[in-house]
Amino acid sequence: MKPAKSICKRHRFPPEIIQYAVWLYRRFNLSHRDIEDLLAQRSITVSYEAIRLWCNKFGSKYARRLRRKHQGYGDTFFIDEVCVRIQGERHCLWRAVNQDGEVVDVFLQIRRGGEAAKRFFKRLLRKHGGELRKIVTDKLGSYRVAHRELIPEVIHDTSQYANNRAELSHEPTRVRERGMRKFKSMQQAQRFLGAHAAVHNLFNLGRHLLSAENYRYFRLRAFASWEKAVAM
Repeated sequence: MKPAKSICKRHRFPPEIIQYAVWLYRRFNLSHRDIEDLLAQRSITVSYEAIRLWCNKFGSKYARRLRRKHQGYGDTFFIDEVCVRIQGERHCLWRAVNQDGEVVDVFLQIRRGGEAAKRFFKRLLRKHGGELRKIVTDKLGSYRVAHRELIPEVIHDTSQYANNRAELSHEPTRVRERGMRKFKSMQQAQRFLGAHAAVHNLFNLGRHLLSAENYRYFRLRAFASWEKAVAM
């Protein structure tokens, strides 16, 4: 794997600045212009367009490295889909989270029928690699089709309120979508959502469930994992 300096070759700014800009954009609800101002406050003059190119080029690479180092998602997945409009057209955003609220995968498709559900389930099974015990969904018929044809031995829970975890997991994406004034294309949305999920998983530490001391400890571990991912 290439070291960070070779990845950032031919860029005028050092890797540390590029990595920091990408982290700000993926971690917080900031625009490229916001990050331009934050860097300017530190006497770093860089255009928002350069920051946009950095985020597009390096964000997905860093996210792939974070996913490779992930320890696993458990054996229970909560799955849901929401409507996303891109250039006025309706698309379906499929999302799976585990029992700890971590995003396992996001997948943008035009349809929400049985074939679309099967494509998403195949992605999940390929990425998960372990033994799946249970899935939790709403009562959409597409899930029954995918479950029956691909994983009939897995428990399928469709009871009321059981899928609240997956439904609530869409909110961070909705916040970013509003901040970005909607997605511009399927490719851009898929690229952004994949990278956003990896960084969200790393820094979504459940602050309300931890003491201050434990939270600081896990935050330091998250920073260390990020530094390893961007330094390779």
